[in-house]
This record gives sequence, C-alpha cells and structure tokens, in this order.
Amino acid sequence: MSGQQGETAEQGIGTFTLAGSPGAEPTNQVQVRQSDEEWELPHGFARVYYGEGHNAIRQPVLMADGFNLGRSDLDALYQGLEGNFAFLGALRQRGRDVVLIGYDDRGASILDNAQAVIAAIQRTTAVQEGDAPLTVGGFSMGGIVTRYALAKLESEGIDHRTALYFSYDSPHRGAVIPIALQAFAHFIPVANAFAKQMNSSAARQMLWRHYDSEDGTVRVDPEREKFLEALRDVGGWPRRPRTIAVANGRGDAKGLDVPPGQVALASTGQLVYPGTALYTQAEGHEVVVAELKRLFPKAEKTITTSGSPELDGAPGGFLDSYGILAAMLTKFGATVDLRHPDVCFVPSVSSVAIRDIDQPADLYANIDELSPEESELDDFVCSSATTKHTAITEELCTWLLERLPN
Repeated sequence: MSGQQGETAEQGIGTFTLAGSPGAEPTNQVQVRQSDEEWELPHGFARVYYGEGHNAIRQPVLMADGFNLGRSDLDALYQGLEGNFAFLGALRQRGRDVVLIGYDDRGASILDNAQAVIAAIQRTTAVQEGDAPLTVGGFSMGGIVTRYALAKLESEGIDHRTALYFSYDSPHRGAVIPIALQAFAHFIPVANAFAKQMNSSAARQMLWRHYDSEDGTVRVDPEREKFLEALRDVGGWPRRPRTIAVANGRGDAKGLDVPPGQVALASTGQLVYPGTALYTQAEGHEVVVAELKRLFPKAEKTITTSGSPELDGAPGGFLDSYGILAAMLTKFGATVDLRHPDVCFVPSVSSVAIRDIDQPADLYANIDELSPEESELDDFVCSSATTKHTAITEELCTWLLERLPN
C-alpha cells in the first residue's frame, strides 16, 4: 500500500454509523407492502397500513423510528419489523392500523422529532373512524421521542386519546457508546459520518456520557442536561396511558462475557492506524480506554476515563459496535485483532427505568428480584436471553401484543 493509499484508507474509515432501530441490518428479506396513506409531518413523515378488513384508520398503533444519522428509512424499518417475527403482520391481523413515523433527521434533537410524533397523533385522531384509543410507542430513541411527545401534549391540556404507551429497548436512563469508540471517531483526520453521528443532538441527549471532541473531556453533555430538564418540565412521563416497556437484555443480572480492561479491538499491522488499541471499559481513575495512533498526519493520543462502571458487559441490548469498526478497518487494509465485537448499548435497568447506570450495583442489579414498583413504568419485561438492541423477537412482541387496549 502506497503512502497515498494509506492516507486514503485512514480517511475513509468513518463512513459507518451505529443504528438504533429494527431495520439497522439485513434480516430475512420480506416484501415491503404498499402503504395505504403517506403523510408529511413537521420534522418527519409517516406511512399508514390499515388493519385487515379496514379501509380507514380505526384502531391505531403509532410507532416511531430510532436513532441513526440522516432521514429515516421506513422500508428498512418495515423489513426489520417483519423479517424475523412478523410484528406488523400480527398487528394488522388483530385489526390494528399501523402508523410508522420517521424523521427528516434521526440525529436531530429529540424535542424537534417529537413534533413529528405530535403531528401524527393529532392527524390520526382527526381522521380516525370511531373512538378506539390509541397505542403510541417506539423503538430505541423512538420510545423517548414518543414519551416526551405524549407528556408534552398532556402538559398543554391536549387530549391525545392514548391508552397505551410502549417503549422497545429505549434508553430511559441513558445509552452507552464506549468512550474509546467516540474518541476514535474524532481521531479520524477528516470529517466523517461516525463523528457527525456522535456529535449529533440525539446522541448528546441520549448518551450517559459523551466525549467532547473540542477539549477531550468525558461528561454528561449539556444537551442531555437540557433535554432532561425539558422532560421534567412536561412531567417526565405521560400520565393518561398505561406505560409499558420491553428490554432486549436479560433481567437476571447476566450480560455479555466482556471482561473489563481488556483489548476489544486492535490494529496490529504496519498500516492503517497501526498500534491503535481500544479497550473494554474498566472501573477506576484515569483508566486507559484507547491508545490512538495514525500515520496521516502522524499523531498519537491516549484516552482515559474516571468513575465509569464496567459498562461493556452489562446486562442489556447490545450492538456489534467494535465488530462494525473492525470490518471497516479490514476493508481499508488494516490487520485487525478483534476480541469483543459486541458491547452493551442500552442496559436493562435503563430500558425498564428501574435504576440509573452510574453505580455498578445498579447497573448490574438483578431486576427479576427487585420490586416492579421501583420502575417508573406500569409494567415491563426483560428478554430471557441477551439479544441485539431492538431485535424483534417473538417473545417480546407477543408480550406487547397481549397488552394492546381493547
């Protein structure tokens, strides 16, 4: 590989993003059904699929997309909701009319994207035949967007007519992207999609801790603090509907086999970030989580954290975060030592809003042995096996289907 090729390779690594919706990766391919209606909304858009035997919206289920970069891909979301377990099909067979809500920018502020949900709710109630109550929820970030939207409507005295709110592996107490990965995104010497995603408003608002690309600090981002304040200002949660949630992680305190303080991913060759090593999160003060090295332009940087619990192996829905980066490094000619491709993204205690994730005892709490009343939700369920973030499983979807309002 020539010097010019090496420089191009190091610059090209960051073309990936980490996705937080069921359509994030190919599943069993299904035919995307033609929608019955399509709506343009403030900050977003929606597709409507009538329930079987319906020619209008009668029993609505509104579902919002999750986190990524750029415009929502509702074709991908549809396939994600049908590919492994036919969740949309099961809803329609039960006479439910599905409204899929997407955003013009999945990385935009949750407060902005909530405007799309609010508009979708109001349009649904305006055109609906009959007075059946609504079900409103979302996947990953979509569960936070809909939570805020419903609470905001209630705070303004507007009747949203929703009987059931649900979230699907949503980060109610925060999500986790390893600081090592966040820092690597900004170590890439050119503007790139991954860095843009990590600095997006949605990422800053959802992530438990954020890496500041300007000064290298690791902290609760000011945008998260402002979002949490805005959420408190509208009451925190909607009060009219029953609130339920599912977690892709287990509830018995068992997570991934990811030991702390170990190499997760290293570039071991002579080219393309040679000597770079990213480590799994360990507890302690000034703990090294990344040794970053590049050739073009030549630079080295050590990234440390203080006061973080052992997040990567925590019980919760996981993403193949290091696996995605390893694939990109390999694609551009790096020699890679990948030991831990998957790490926790949304801890189970966050998904079911029962504990914060700052302390190890809370992060690794045995939810099955806690009183359900500790949760801010009315009801919840954790997966019997650790599954990928927003994975659509028969177990979790059946639980949701059984709790739809009459």
